[in-house]
Amino acid sequence: MLYIIGLGLGDERDITLRGLEAVRSCDKVYVEAYTSLLSFGLASDGLSRMEKLYGKDIVVADREMVEEHADAILREATDSNVAFLVVGDPFGATTHTDLVVRAKKIGLEVRVIHNASVMNAIGICGLQLYRYGETVSIPFFTDTWRPDSFYPKIHRNRQLGLHTLCLLDIRVKEPSLESLCRGKKCYEPPRYMQIHTAINQLLEIEESNGKSAYDAETKCVGIARLGYEDQKIVAGSMKDLLDVDFGLPLHCLVIVGETHPVEEEMLDFYSIKSING
Repeated sequence: MLYIIGLGLGDERDITLRGLEAVRSCDKVYVEAYTSLLSFGLASDGLSRMEKLYGKDIVVADREMVEEHADAILREATDSNVAFLVVGDPFGATTHTDLVVRAKKIGLEVRVIHNASVMNAIGICGLQLYRYGETVSIPFFTDTWRPDSFYPKIHRNRQLGLHTLCLLDIRVKEPSLESLCRGKKCYEPPRYMQIHTAINQLLEIEESNGKSAYDAETKCVGIARLGYEDQKIVAGSMKDLLDVDFGLPLHCLVIVGETHPVEEEMLDFYSIKSING
């Protein structure tokens, strides 16, 4: 049996009871550590806390292990119970869907245990979930690579009056371009995009495309550490949010579309003016 188990958004305690029972029944336990980040990823004792609570040794699975050596994990699950732990919900990233497809193709039984993810927990900011359009990802720009594939999606959402959830880039155990050119992998330090970086990149792309999808005065909501005890939510214009210190990762950003009066009331609680009193 292959279990794919959502961990939720906060720390090791956010696993469901059903998920915890499944983990404790397994012979091997992996936790993915690249599509998102549980608070254990920022704490030196985070992994040991998980192992203590779950009662199992846990192998941290990076992108390379899952994408290049998934067959080994699946082979283990053919004659034993294997748990693959995923931050948020199991189907929040296409990599996990691919793992399920590969498992089913070889006749492996798969059991999925869901949990909260950014896709539903984002409702805390007060914007109604059914009024969101297509979600976009904002990657880190480089000197030679400044993609804008997210721009037409945001533009389309704005034309329809819909909110846009922007997921900000996470780069964990990514090989440097220089090391790849030399044929020897050398990994860059972890990087987590912050809201001010995302806004600056969004405004740059707006300037180069010029279709008025948004501007510096467009209302947004910045969210840091969603689901953590110290989560931070601030609503204001793009220009205003540039000056807010959102603190530690992970960050995400919502570009606000047309709003309902109830949404406006909720946003008022998080507005910069209300917070600054």
